[in-house]
Formats: sequence, C-alpha cells, structure tokens
Amino acid sequence: MLRISQRTVERYVKDQIKKPRPDLAARLEREVKARWQPQIRAKAKQRAATTGGIVIDTRARLGYTAPIGSTDQDRLRHLTVALPPQYAARLFDAQEAGASDQQLQQIAAEALKEVYFQDNGRRAGQLEEVRFTDIEHLEFDL
Repeated sequence: MLRISQRTVERYVKDQIKKPRPDLAARLEREVKARWQPQIRAKAKQRAATTGGIVIDTRARLGYTAPIGSTDQDRLRHLTVALPPQYAARLFDAQEAGASDQQLQQIAAEALKEVYFQDNGRRAGQLEEVRFTDIEHLEFDL
C-alpha cells in the first residue's frame, strides 16, 4: 500500500533512513491516520464517557421553567461547562444511534440544567425544564 519494499520500511523504523521523500511522507501520513485515528477517537470517547466527561462551549438562549414566583426569563448566555461522564455517554450513544439535532440539544439542555443551573443538586431543586434555543455557537471538547 505504501509502494515501497519491506526492507525500506525496516530502515525507517531503525532510523537508518531519516526523512522520506515528499510523496512517500504523504502516503505514510495518510495510512497512519487511516489506521490510528479511529482507535484514538474511540479511546478518547470511551475515556470521556466513563471518567473524564466532556466540555460544552455554547452561546445560546438559555432559560428554564420553574414554579410561579421565580424567574424563568431566558436570555442569551455564553457558557463553558464541564459535563460529567454520564452525559458524555448519553450524547455519544444518541449520536451513534442517529439521533436528530433536536434530541442531542435536549440531552445537552438536561446536562446544563443539572450542572449549571442546579449545581449538581445544590440549588434550584424545583427547576423543571431548561430551554436551549437560538444556538449561535455549540462546541464539544474532550
């Protein structure tokens, strides 16, 4: 697949040949990415879904539904929030199952409700539903 001999590959591995010619360097890079990138991504997703979680960075209109007498005004907010692993797992599972953008937004809204608005159960215990609309920017990072 690289269109070079096995012996030439062995020389590269042993550092007997240091720098491949440009066309070979491009083929090497393409083949390495084709083989290793899926494995690296899978490991990173597994780590995020089990121990590390993910970070969501968004600029969107966020508000919530709460009992009468409390504020539920939604407004444009820019948030960068670390989400726990269980939400990373839910997002990855939903994405792999072919979930729509609306379904993925709902999972993200539930995560923001728990982590940002309720501070993992320490406040806003009566909060019912977070509205996550008018998304200008949405990015996830591992």
